[in-house]
Amino acid sequence: MSDLQAPLVRPKRKKTWVDYFVKFRWIIVIFVVLPISATLYFLIYLGDMWSESKSYEKRRKEHDQNVAKVIKRLKERDAAKDGLVCTARKPWIAVGMRNVDYKRARHFEVDLGEFRNILEINKEKMIARVEPLVNMGQISRATVPMNLSLAVVAELDDLTVGGLINGYGIEGSSHLYGLFADTVVAYEIVLAGGELVRATKDNEYSDLFYAIPWSQGTLGLLVAAEIKLIPVKEYMRLTYIPVKGDLQTLAQGYMDSFAPKDGDASKIPDFVEGMVYNPTEGVMMVGTYASKEEAKKKGNKINNVGWWFKPWFYQHAQTALKKGEFVEYIPTREYYHRHTRCLYWEGKLILPFGDQFWFRFLFGWLMPPKVSLLKATQGEAIRNYYHDMHVIQDMLVPLYKVGDALEWVHREMEVYPIWLCPHKLYKAPIKQQIYPEPGFEYERRQGDTEDAQMYTDVGVYYAPGPVLRGEEFDGSEAVRKMEKWLIENGGFQPQYAVSELDEKSFWRMFDGDLYEHCRKKYRAVGTFMSVYYKSKKGRKTEKEVREAEQAHLETAYAEAD
Repeated sequence: MSDLQAPLVRPKRKKTWVDYFVKFRWIIVIFVVLPISATLYFLIYLGDMWSESKSYEKRRKEHDQNVAKVIKRLKERDAAKDGLVCTARKPWIAVGMRNVDYKRARHFEVDLGEFRNILEINKEKMIARVEPLVNMGQISRATVPMNLSLAVVAELDDLTVGGLINGYGIEGSSHLYGLFADTVVAYEIVLAGGELVRATKDNEYSDLFYAIPWSQGTLGLLVAAEIKLIPVKEYMRLTYIPVKGDLQTLAQGYMDSFAPKDGDASKIPDFVEGMVYNPTEGVMMVGTYASKEEAKKKGNKINNVGWWFKPWFYQHAQTALKKGEFVEYIPTREYYHRHTRCLYWEGKLILPFGDQFWFRFLFGWLMPPKVSLLKATQGEAIRNYYHDMHVIQDMLVPLYKVGDALEWVHREMEVYPIWLCPHKLYKAPIKQQIYPEPGFEYERRQGDTEDAQMYTDVGVYYAPGPVLRGEEFDGSEAVRKMEKWLIENGGFQPQYAVSELDEKSFWRMFDGDLYEHCRKKYRAVGTFMSVYYKSKKGRKTEKEVREAEQAHLETAYAEAD
């Protein structure tokens, strides 16, 4: 084992009352969070059904009325005495783990709560026009029965279109289509002055089109998006491929599973993901769409993973390490949301016995607990505990550096399982906040194409090994080291997660030229908080934010070394 792979030796940590509260938090989850979650899911479902019962024409009419209300509300703002503009959504409702501390400062609220309708599904243009609060479960429920789907469908049901566009969204099809925002054809944005504009890659607002992704809603208020649709079939033919060896070997097995060295496009699957279960074992999964007729042929196995009593998906995939490579057919929509019920593997920490058959059979239908309710039922001490003793981070790294990233995570965090999901990082006509490495098109490493470099999301979600063993662990320092490693290796950190970056380091990781150009051109400065201060960890005071905004009027962004 290389030095990079050797985990650090750490002293034992003295437990506090918070440790015991977290250990027995499942009591609150069982008797409070799960029942309320199930009720909310049911009410949301009824709301979705009510929305679907309306004609597209009526939905669009309501949409126009709601947009008019947003414009009117923005124009009521007095810049001299009102705070910066924020949505009226409560801080704990956000799915991301980052503290929404900017809403604790004085702010001017604009309510976008009504923007949760699918406005149109155009089968001829293969476009879905949707509002920002439409979530993945809602849109897959509407499109999959038509044998259509968004090109990129994020795994968790509750993830919304607005969050995936303004922030970050990925799926197992991203090696073909890029990140969620790369599949958007047009954005409908209400700007700081109350103007409604439609931004596309080739109209007068093309600069805004390329600046919206990763902007965290700090350039304007997204009120609708037109997103690419693709044809799909009823089932996913999924192959589970076990890989054993050191971390570099696991990384190479992952690369070979979807990126043929000979460049033969016919060998590229429709879906890819990998799970690394420990330093020597992983399972890679590749999927291709399959018809109902193919799936139901004699001898083929159909696995309805969406049933409440079924084993959690990551544990089911792990069985390939013992039984060897195998193939099964999963209904397409159930495959899309395979990680929802157990929240990847976070469910094991939330409910230690939640994966047991008796619990799945009796109470699995209540799963998952809503992340927003989990956040709402934790106080400041619990929240700080999770920041220090828990890791929920995504490391976006070039594909050829996945092995190095796995070794770094093992050494510094020792978190398992690790999720691997590839994605194209396109070379856009205008340099965006995230961008491929210079000259990648000449190197043409494994997985790269002329227009995009292949990256991978190395998903690190769980309690670190030292915490599970009762050893000392400094979560903030670990994240700082991770961010430094990403900057040095051409990587990026999605800002839904807790960030320790200072402003200088933030703009070393991300490119701010286009973003700051649009901030000034579309008068977002002084109306919306900047993306750094919105993502920054800790409380934001009115004075701090306004001083930062004034500084941005004078200089583009903090200079990098």
